[in-house]
Amino acid sequence: MKPGPLASLCDESLYGGKATQLGAALRAGLPVPGGFALDTAFVDAIAAGDASARTELARICAQMPGPVAVRSSAIGEDSVGASFAGQHATVLNLMGFGAVLDAILVVWESARTESARAYRDRVGADTAIRMGVVIQSLVAADVAGVLFTCNPVTGQDELVVEASWGLGEAVVQGLVIPDSYRMDRAGRLLESRAGFKDVSVQRVPGGLTRTETVAAHLVEQLCLDAKKLAALQTLVTQCEEVFGTGPHDIEWAFEGETLYLLQLRPVTKSTVA
Repeated sequence: MKPGPLASLCDESLYGGKATQLGAALRAGLPVPGGFALDTAFVDAIAAGDASARTELARICAQMPGPVAVRSSAIGEDSVGASFAGQHATVLNLMGFGAVLDAILVVWESARTESARAYRDRVGADTAIRMGVVIQSLVAADVAGVLFTCNPVTGQDELVVEASWGLGEAVVQGLVIPDSYRMDRAGRLLESRAGFKDVSVQRVPGGLTRTETVAAHLVEQLCLDAKKLAALQTLVTQCEEVFGTGPHDIEWAFEGETLYLLQLRPVTKSTVA
């Protein structure tokens, strides 16, 4: 069992797809929140109640006193053949060992649902369930969303951005109709369409999140200005310098004017299905 800092780990067979992608991004200087990766054997030991593994987890949690996110990183996840988008759990805004432990168990169990098993069968993924976990500092997002480096509908070589207020779960869980933007490769805006963002996912003081009603004047107000769109175009360029031209599916968040990369994976048919 070899949990360790996210930036130092690169073995997908031990830590899963998400952890190794984020680790590579961190080493390349991309704006990824720091944290730790837990290998699949360690996560299995946690789930089995192993005392030494839980003691080590407590040590890791002590090094991350602020709010954290716990994300799945299964073997084969975020790969060219299978994105596993929406199949495995993410738990946000956690404080302390107990909350993180509970979240890891939620993530571990999420790989064993009927939906996750059916997805594995559909894409021909390994039926052996090996779940790694990423623990990252939480981005207190004001605006968040997803970005495709090719149009997922038409296949056009352009950037497609979807955005909404608050944490990105409002977009990835389909809670809102997000704002939509199309840009060419040079970052020129081709189209912007306001969505209907009547709710947002926000942090709850003390832990976890809740869905809140958005102020009426913001529901149909575009949430990205020209400066933020330019920052996203720059992030795409940086990601492609590290990971190639893709196409990629990127999850991102702005905390104030600071942009963070939360996830990067290849676009697959299952990503956009």
